[in-house]
Amino acid sequence: MILCHPVHELVRKFMKRPFIIIVLVAVSCVGYAQDLKKVKITEVESFIANSKTPLIINFWATFCKPCMAEIPHFQKMAEKYKSKGLQVIFISLDMQDDYPGNVSAFIKKRKMSTWWLDETNADYFCPKIDQAWSGVIPATVFINNKNGYRKFIEESLTESNLEEEIKAVISN
Repeated sequence: MILCHPVHELVRKFMKRPFIIIVLVAVSCVGYAQDLKKVKITEVESFIANSKTPLIINFWATFCKPCMAEIPHFQKMAEKYKSKGLQVIFISLDMQDDYPGNVSAFIKKRKMSTWWLDETNADYFCPKIDQAWSGVIPATVFINNKNGYRKFIEESLTESNLEEEIKAVISN
């Protein structure tokens, strides 16, 4: 029996109770399943439209070295500005062959959560994020629906550039 979480000792105690085993395995796997969410662009659009907090969405991929370089900056700033209500969403643009395998392995190693965009036509999804987006990554959109702030950046961000943009998106 293979389990995705160290609950095997509990399972051994309850081997004669299959229902309990199923519940324990399901509960122990929940945290892992939430680390990688498969989404369509319409779900991303809806999430953006309904956001009540300052929001940063970073588009990246495991094959993109500039993306990899900036992810730690986003993680650090997300923690730093969490008390201001800032929400940072990572959206992987990895190919379908890399989902979930390579993407899951990458995010687990980096202790991050991400969404994987289940779309293959960049001509369809890029303009839904920003009309100027050519499809180049990394790309980031900063949104605050409360104050109408919206900025799209199609390049890698340094930690200081990112913090400057965060200050703009969270200001009232």
